[in-house]
Amino acid sequence: MRFIVSTSILLKQLQAINGASSNSTVLPILENFLFEIKDNLLTISATDLQTSMVTSLQIEAKEEGRVAMPSKILIETLKTLPDQPVAFSVDTTTLAIEISAGDGKYKLSGENADDFPKIPVIENVSTVKLESAVLSEAINKTIFAVSNDELRPAMSGVLVQLSEQSITFVATDAHKLVRYRRTDIGTEKPLSIILPKKALTLLKSSLPSDETVVSVNYNNTNAFFEFANIQLICRLIDERYPDYEAVIPQVNPNKLTVDRLLFLNTLRRVVIFANKTTHQVRLKISGSELNISAEDLDFANEAHERLNCQFEGDDMEIGFNAKFLVEMLSNLSSNEVVIEMSTANRAGLLLPAVKVDNEDILMLVMPVMLNNI
Repeated sequence: MRFIVSTSILLKQLQAINGASSNSTVLPILENFLFEIKDNLLTISATDLQTSMVTSLQIEAKEEGRVAMPSKILIETLKTLPDQPVAFSVDTTTLAIEISAGDGKYKLSGENADDFPKIPVIENVSTVKLESAVLSEAINKTIFAVSNDELRPAMSGVLVQLSEQSITFVATDAHKLVRYRRTDIGTEKPLSIILPKKALTLLKSSLPSDETVVSVNYNNTNAFFEFANIQLICRLIDERYPDYEAVIPQVNPNKLTVDRLLFLNTLRRVVIFANKTTHQVRLKISGSELNISAEDLDFANEAHERLNCQFEGDDMEIGFNAKFLVEMLSNLSSNEVVIEMSTANRAGLLLPAVKVDNEDILMLVMPVMLNNI
């Protein structure tokens, strides 16, 4: 088995799918890429059994064949080579691999392709098509709120609800929650699936920034994302997602409107002086004045800042984890945000002051109990 390919093109493809491979000591084959050649098409696969990525490119090849190549040494070698044609020769009997590039020759050992796990194939699927920019936006807006708690597997992914009129992405870790909805996309067959965080992180880093259409195929066990010459396949989280709608307070008479960037930068400064465990900040709202303060009694640190705001409702004092507020404000794009609240011990809602067409975003943050409340 012999083929020639450009170093830069091959490196770009390998780096695009490398995140799906695994440093498994139990299954060393997962540290390899699977190379398959058929009809001058080179298909390369990487998997950790839960998430798989496949890419393909046209090459010059006289023979067909399959071999598993070690991912780490291959990428490290290609990174150091200039952009030039590189020839791969594989002895299909001994699995010895020889790479020739310019005046250099490099030898390494491959693995039997038959030992490489089978990549799931598309069967009995439903399909929805999304622009890469829309999918990327949905991932960016929700992934930071996904839980890292292994005891709550359902919350370790993003819930995707497909209906005839909309597609909704939801993430929560029980302290914060994000619901991102698009009303310009729908599907004939309503369904809910939970996509794992790793797959979405890989998807986010490999999605093109242009208006490429991403074909999303899904069945009861897997989701298949196809765009450009890349395929990402992930196993769905087979758990029941908590009833998130039940925790969103419906009656919030107190509405605070404030400049998003001003609020964000103030919080970033004030939290430096907060307790390092709770990151607690106090918001005291009276009339058109918002006082933000934090203190760390252990070190006698404290900070106070005052902002102008618009406020409808009764004067109130409420505490939040500033780290959560900073994450949320960083992932909103409107100039002003509205924080809707009912009482000091009920969740607050963060919403953009001006809504974008076909887009509905809601962020929820649980309060922290203040000493004097």
